[in-house]
Amino acid sequence: MRKSAQRGGARASSAHRGGAQVARERSDARRSRGPQCRRQGAQQIELATERVRALKLFEAMQHYFYIPAASLYKEELGATSPSFLWPFSQALAATVSVAHFKGQLSRWLPLLRSQLGALQQYLTNAVPTAVASREALQSLPHYNATVAALGAGGTAFYDDNDWVGIELVRLYQLTHEEAPLALAEQIMTFEMTGWESNASAPCPGGIPHSDAPEDENRSTISTGPAAELAVMLYRITHIEGYLAFARSAYAWVRSCLLEPHGLYADHIEGDGERDPELWSYTQGVMIGAGALLYEVTGEAHYLEEAAATAAAAEAYFSLERLAVENPFFVSVYLRNLLYFDALEHSDAGRAVADEYLRWAWGSLREANGLILSATGTPTVLLGQSAYVQIYALLALEPAAYF
Repeated sequence: MRKSAQRGGARASSAHRGGAQVARERSDARRSRGPQCRRQGAQQIELATERVRALKLFEAMQHYFYIPAASLYKEELGATSPSFLWPFSQALAATVSVAHFKGQLSRWLPLLRSQLGALQQYLTNAVPTAVASREALQSLPHYNATVAALGAGGTAFYDDNDWVGIELVRLYQLTHEEAPLALAEQIMTFEMTGWESNASAPCPGGIPHSDAPEDENRSTISTGPAAELAVMLYRITHIEGYLAFARSAYAWVRSCLLEPHGLYADHIEGDGERDPELWSYTQGVMIGAGALLYEVTGEAHYLEEAAATAAAAEAYFSLERLAVENPFFVSVYLRNLLYFDALEHSDAGRAVADEYLRWAWGSLREANGLILSATGTPTVLLGQSAYVQIYALLALEPAAYF
């Protein structure tokens, strides 16, 4: 099941003021919502609980969805074929997250290496159709939506590749093995060459959702995480081209998809019309991109813009709205919000995560360690891996997020 079938939520109706001064005011208000420091003993208990729950949910994910013979995953309970790349990327993300726990790397490193090998089953060397000029490109490896066994020449989604690239950099930072970094840079090349270079296109620039010839929609969720991946690679390699691309990608989303109410629209279509639908993860990636760019450049406007988006998102995305979204969307939103909060010395995002997890753990958890969907339908890999990650976020230092 692709993304359009798994979305849920509503559009924004309230307006929010913008500007650097308002962003600072919002930032001050966010910091004042709760204590910035919890008592040390209570905090240690919380971290232990979150770690235990993350591992319990992870072990259930492995038991019910992992295909050991192929090192791949089923998308749904009872399925026999491997999942799309998107859910696989989140199983990888969940594994990278629990491997960051103290004392857990040696336990999960063999699995991570198996996953890295299995990832190559999605690999294609076909030049993506979104590349405007192919004369100098003999091949451009990237990852298709499906494994090769399910059919060659399939569609590749730029955001799927973003998610994989981010996890490969996290894996490199954890193990310092060169292979994940090389693959992440390979993905970055795919993202950068996917940039819309047609100057006559409405709001020129941005990255399309997929490499399908008919896909003219350039989206926040293709372009924003590509900016994050570029910053992550810049921090490691100091290649200026990565930073320049991150700046351009971030600026394009702000210029073309930021709505007057302070939240980001989903995408811009080929005719220039915006799809104004709002999702938590589209706000999250821009909060995170702003925070990461602030860290590497020291330019205050990035932090102020992230603060404005965080405040607008928290005002709009109530528990009721988050509960009907795909849990993956929420995990991306919370990862970025919590990362930004670490810069702001705020617990506001923590309160959002705590409320969401109390609801899910209390209402949707089954005795076997799986968490149902919000409508009570059976657990899917994408949802289970998302809950693993959210619990892991609360048990890890923010430096492990990106």
